[in-house]
Amino acid sequence: DLERFAYVASHDLQEPLRMVTSFTQLLAKKYKGTLDASADEFIGYAVEGATRMQRLIEDLLEYSRVSAQRPATIDVQASRSLETALKNIHVVVKQRAAIITSDPLPVVRANPGQLVLVFQNLLSNAIKFTHPLQPRVHVSVERADQHWVFSVTDQGIGIEPKHFDRLFVMFQRLNSREDFPGNGIGLAVCKVIIEQQRGRIWVESTPGVGTTVRFSLPAAAEGGTTP
Repeated sequence: DLERFAYVASHDLQEPLRMVTSFTQLLAKKYKGTLDASADEFIGYAVEGATRMQRLIEDLLEYSRVSAQRPATIDVQASRSLETALKNIHVVVKQRAAIITSDPLPVVRANPGQLVLVFQNLLSNAIKFTHPLQPRVHVSVERADQHWVFSVTDQGIGIEPKHFDRLFVMFQRLNSREDFPGNGIGLAVCKVIIEQQRGRIWVESTPGVGTTVRFSLPAAAEGGTTP
């Protein structure tokens, strides 16, 4: 019921917000520089606030969609999901000249589209929070009983251990929006997906050294061997 409410409420907010965003942008376009500096500043705040609210609503819709779904799982070649995720974020990878490497990945029991989304979110975060150095991210995997444990390791800014519990909560941010854009929903989405597919997700990190996000997924029916 809560997921349904969030979905409906977000849809109902879209139309008035589009109107607010449209008219504040028109104000900025037409009157910027014709009034005083304070007016330009106020209009800028309005445009920024409306745009940020639009992104928040879109993220809330994404979260509620993922939460409401119970997608079927099949045997998935994880390396193909990783390849698709890299294609989806190729612009960011190119802009940051990021180096993404990976071990051979196994076959797991998962939903293909959602596994792509998990890789996509984790890689995007790893690239984003490596600043200003060139991002280097490695994807590794190891067997643990009936599961495979994936690790996405970066050499970024790292996270204080006291903040680990907040990482997977929707809209929780540890850094300023000016330094690192975004609304803090990527890891929350990953947590929902992984737990729906009978896995778990956690983080290990050292400030100034880097972060490793680990998640587990059931091995495929035939054993989930690497290619």
